[in-house]
Amino acid sequence: MKLLSIDTFYVIAGVFLLLVAGRTAMDQNHPKRWGSAFFWALLAMPFIFGNILPPIVTGYLVLGLVLLAATGQVAQSRELSTTRTERAASAERLKNNLFWPALLIPGTAVLGTLLLSKVHFGDVRLLDPANLTVTAVSLGALVALATGLRVTGARPLIAIGEGSRLLQAIGWALILPQLLAALGGIFAQAGVGSVVAGLVTRTLPVQFPFVAVLAYCTGMALFTMCLGNAFAAFPVITLGVGLPFVVQQHGGNPAIMAAIGMLSGYCGTLMTPMAANFNIVPVMLLELTDKNAVIKAQLPIGLTILAVNILLMYFCVYRF
Repeated sequence: MKLLSIDTFYVIAGVFLLLVAGRTAMDQNHPKRWGSAFFWALLAMPFIFGNILPPIVTGYLVLGLVLLAATGQVAQSRELSTTRTERAASAERLKNNLFWPALLIPGTAVLGTLLLSKVHFGDVRLLDPANLTVTAVSLGALVALATGLRVTGARPLIAIGEGSRLLQAIGWALILPQLLAALGGIFAQAGVGSVVAGLVTRTLPVQFPFVAVLAYCTGMALFTMCLGNAFAAFPVITLGVGLPFVVQQHGGNPAIMAAIGMLSGYCGTLMTPMAANFNIVPVMLLELTDKNAVIKAQLPIGLTILAVNILLMYFCVYRF
């Protein structure tokens, strides 16, 4: 048994989404009041009832979410936050203490993975060992929330209101990572990896070890740019390029290949508008005039890290 499982945090997230739906439905000035409320309520259902919902019901819920987003029924609330002057005064008062809640999330994740996983009370474990890292990150979010309320002196209702406002600012883009990750799994089951392998064999001299590494890392970045998510690209490119050429043909280390390959995919995340939750949402939240400002700033970094990844994999994957 485990005291805190990933399902516990899924339910907490679902309840919060229901609160967002309720606030949206009661917002008389919301431009898309009922469509947005229905969207957040639908999204809450798999989080709360995911273990008992039949897969076909979850599928219809996803179709409902897509339909609401595609028809423009999901919009941002016109609810006002604090003024710029109030935010500046708060920042001046709190100074660097503002960073502690954010730092507690990765800190708790590391601590939870290394230490809290060993905490148990008889047969009852504190954290779910099957989903240890995700559970620790979720616990870190709650710890950060409690610390943030303590540091700022805000009431819990403020956290709900501001969280709702920011969530609605992100809008339908919130579900992109889940949808794209699922799409990668579908591509893998459909045999897209085999098609990619055939294309690579016909167009590139993969009999050379460096070319195999170049094809894998570049393919991860490019496919991630198309799908917007490295998790979606990973099963396709790894099955189509990484395993047959880097590992099986040239005897590369699969663990090194997978680790650096995933990082190469993240380079593609830095350079694509398809990764809306990373590259478009910040533009919306910061109210930047150039919608591609984040991508333009990250492009040199993404290309540099990709080049380093290619060289790093070539020098490591065949030697260790």
